[in-house]
Amino acid sequence: MLAGVRTQILASFLALLVVSTAASLFVLREVMLSRIGDQVDEELTVEVNSLPALEATGRGPSGRTFKSAEELLDAFMDQQAPPADGALIGFVDGRRYRADVTSLAESELADSFDGLANTSEPASGAIDTPRGEARFVAIPIGEGAGVLVATSLVAGERDQVESAVRIAIGVSSVVLLLASLFIWLAAGRVIAPIEALSRTARTISETDLSARIPVRGGDEIAELGTTFNGMLDRLETAFAGQKDFLTDVSHELRTPITVIRGHLETLGDSPAEREEAIAVCQDELDRMSRYVDDLLLLTKAPRPDFLRPGPVDLDLFTHDLFAKARSLGERDWRLEGAAVGIVVADADRVTQAMMNLAENAVRHTHEGDPIWLGSSLVGDQARLWVRDDGPGVAPEDRERIFERFGRGEARGTHRAPEGTGLGLSIVRAIAEAHDGAVELDSGATTGSTFSILLPAAPAP
Repeated sequence: MLAGVRTQILASFLALLVVSTAASLFVLREVMLSRIGDQVDEELTVEVNSLPALEATGRGPSGRTFKSAEELLDAFMDQQAPPADGALIGFVDGRRYRADVTSLAESELADSFDGLANTSEPASGAIDTPRGEARFVAIPIGEGAGVLVATSLVAGERDQVESAVRIAIGVSSVVLLLASLFIWLAAGRVIAPIEALSRTARTISETDLSARIPVRGGDEIAELGTTFNGMLDRLETAFAGQKDFLTDVSHELRTPITVIRGHLETLGDSPAEREEAIAVCQDELDRMSRYVDDLLLLTKAPRPDFLRPGPVDLDLFTHDLFAKARSLGERDWRLEGAAVGIVVADADRVTQAMMNLAENAVRHTHEGDPIWLGSSLVGDQARLWVRDDGPGVAPEDRERIFERFGRGEARGTHRAPEGTGLGLSIVRAIAEAHDGAVELDSGATTGSTFSILLPAAPAP
């Protein structure tokens, strides 16, 4: 396929070169032939220019006065040689009087100009003769009593032009051959990255996305290779994420499914046992439902319609968040600050993220422990945070807890981590969807502050 493209490139360039070369040679030939005609006309004009001056004096070189047109023609033609490959022809009273020719029979050339015997005005042009095309200049003398014609064949000059054109055709043919070789090689270099792209694409499978195109230079083809490699990077990351996602989901859902199956298989006849089994199954099903809802949210996060942004008053929004967080647990809830300003955000999504942070703080504190919630606005960045006085987050867990199903063990405890492991990943997804970020500041011994950073609306 790519060889066909290479052939098409060569054929296109060759067609363009052949047409342009042929047109150039044709124009060159016509220009040279036109210049030959102009040059011969100029030489013939110079040839006869002395006749009017001689006629004006009325005397020849010997001082003898001209008594007729015949004497004037004889005096002029005796002292003026005919043009090369041409003739001087004199006419008197409508008939040929004298013809001086060079290396040509008089009848072969002079007879062709008898039609100019009665010319009354100076004339020039070309006439076809038995010996080929001849250029001529004719001037009347003696007030119409006679005509002098100077003529010259242009076959020799035309042959020179044709010879030069043939040489140019030969040189052009060689140039076309060399150009064809150059174009073939250049086309190969141009499509080499495309061939590499094709080879790389053929090596890609659903299990191996590691192949990349070698990129050299900075032209459009190199940019194509870079773009293709970037696409492969994104696909590899997406497939790896999908694989991890399926692995995590299968792992997380295996436990509730096993619990439900076990209780159903050992379900007894006692109403109490049935009631207990149903309660356990209901609890596990609720947990699975939360998994599904959270996973759907994470799946929708990259989509452009994930958010419905609008202006949000930080002061009112912070107080509303504080009121909702207080219902999550019996803690010493404290409003640490409420910024005055506007952010453009999806209030529902940000509320969901902040409630996840507040619920996380409740999970890692005890009844009566203080939890702080607040907001601030500095420059073009708004910050909303939840701070607790719990055990904090171990340094090795500070990145992992924001990943899907990433759970960290509370520092200083050996309790199994609670929750689905999706809450903080949802918080990060919501923040990044707003072109913001999530920050964690955990103390050296206790306490953690989770902050959501959002771009603020420009001041009016």
